[in-house]
Amino acid sequence: MIQFPGSPFNTMSRHKDKYEPSNPRRSHTFMPLEEVNAGKKSQWMELEITGTIRNLSPNLWKLQHLTSLYLNDNNLTRIPPEICRLTCLVQLDLSCNKLRNLPPEIGELVTLRELLLHNNYIRTLPLEMGKLFKLQILGLKGNPLSTDIMSLFSEVNGTDKILSYLLDNLPITAPLPPMRPWIPLGHPDRNRPTCIFTVMCYNVLCDKYATRQMYGYCPSWVLKWEYRRKSILEEIRHYSADIISLQEVETEQFYNYFLPELKRDGYDGIFSPKSRAKTMAESDRRYVDGCAIFYRTAKFSLVYDHLIEFNQLALANAEGSDDMLNRVMTKDNIGLAALLETKEAAWSNGIRPDPSQIHQPLLVCTAHIHWDPQYCDVKLVQTMMLMNELKQLTQDAVGHSFRPGHNKADPSHTQLLLCGDFNSLLDSGVIEFLNSSRISANHPDFKELGYKACLQKGIANFSDKTNEFTHPFRLSTAYTTDVMPYSNYTYDFKGLIDYIFYSKNTMVPLGLLGPVDAEWFRENKVLGCPHRDIPSDHFSLLVELEMSPTYSGLGSNGFIPRR
Repeated sequence: MIQFPGSPFNTMSRHKDKYEPSNPRRSHTFMPLEEVNAGKKSQWMELEITGTIRNLSPNLWKLQHLTSLYLNDNNLTRIPPEICRLTCLVQLDLSCNKLRNLPPEIGELVTLRELLLHNNYIRTLPLEMGKLFKLQILGLKGNPLSTDIMSLFSEVNGTDKILSYLLDNLPITAPLPPMRPWIPLGHPDRNRPTCIFTVMCYNVLCDKYATRQMYGYCPSWVLKWEYRRKSILEEIRHYSADIISLQEVETEQFYNYFLPELKRDGYDGIFSPKSRAKTMAESDRRYVDGCAIFYRTAKFSLVYDHLIEFNQLALANAEGSDDMLNRVMTKDNIGLAALLETKEAAWSNGIRPDPSQIHQPLLVCTAHIHWDPQYCDVKLVQTMMLMNELKQLTQDAVGHSFRPGHNKADPSHTQLLLCGDFNSLLDSGVIEFLNSSRISANHPDFKELGYKACLQKGIANFSDKTNEFTHPFRLSTAYTTDVMPYSNYTYDFKGLIDYIFYSKNTMVPLGLLGPVDAEWFRENKVLGCPHRDIPSDHFSLLVELEMSPTYSGLGSNGFIPRR
């Protein structure tokens, strides 16, 4: 008997003494006659096949729109591998049959939330079932499964533990991903002195966020920091960038792992945890993540560094705005800036610069903007705060560096390198503001909330004529979706949200690192990252830049001291 929505029959079971389905959602209704006469189509998403069925028609696997399939109370002895074609299934009931095993392909039904296998003859579960990370209800009663499996299943959160056990023991057979391509964009200028250097931006996914609750498609051993950190460091060393910008670095891991390891390779670095660290005991503070900047000491020296705390800036500039206090101030994201100075070794294109041009200032900033898509207003306000702080830093640094009699420097001529996880797509207000140097005060990302007064007063330049907020820098992003469709790759989200911005007046990209091969993901059915061969849910960005000197006479003594 085949039942569709609209059928008057109720589900019947030949094994009521063993198992009673408790699914109130399996109720069938008739389509009203007036709707039938009006030509309404039946958009049925569920199918129930009940009776003494021994074999299933191959046509069943063509119904790829199904979200629920009830095959219980039959005489089925096998489920064919073709069931993997029903990729929209949320509920699957195979109870009360004569199944002795399940096909490994059942692991491809990753949207399943309910899988009922009661009262069969199943002795073992395929390891591939561990890939069903969305599964919330698993029915195993009445099967001769091993004592170990049933004991694990009887524990609190037994379904999760079964799935974790299966996934952890499932061999990963995918080959290594192909090397990411290097995409050339230009050639160095051999007619004048220029500084050529490489920059990496990388959200390394800190340990406390790498959980099975967040990344259920990952084996536990893949998520362990002891495993991932080795791959992260290997990747950093492989690309050997001159400047490295990292996000989600735990405090303890910066001081006890990244800094000592990278110092051996000729780097030094700075770090700051997120603002919440100030309120914590020392024992907890070491697990707070933050941002780090490393630089190759042969090419750069550090003049000073500066921490940008968005919650403190929100408090200082709230001007009575409840939205600024309740939405922005409550987020503890940060930016971290380092004013670097080039050394002679940085000028490596074959033409020696004038001695007065060797020590060029380069302001490097890394930032980690708030993540929640529901808070696009907070992301935009944080970014505006960031650019205002960088403006102040460049005015202070460059303004004090000119010889007597020179005018104060224009921040738009300052060498700026801005890297980070902005948690914002290319069409967002955040990226529009950074790329175009302006944003309308009526931009929808502000959500018509009460930010305008406080932004006008102390956070951003405002033009009454155009009704726009502006910043003084002229920036370009090295990465767009044409080159890198996604920098964050998980099951639920794939998109470009990490960026490397550079001063387009004085810097030219010579090349950049391309994406991980999309075909590798498809062929090997990789649901998301982290993965055995990809240690974070983000991909590293890498760009080679050629920087021209902007002015002469800037010795290291000309900069202001640490703020």
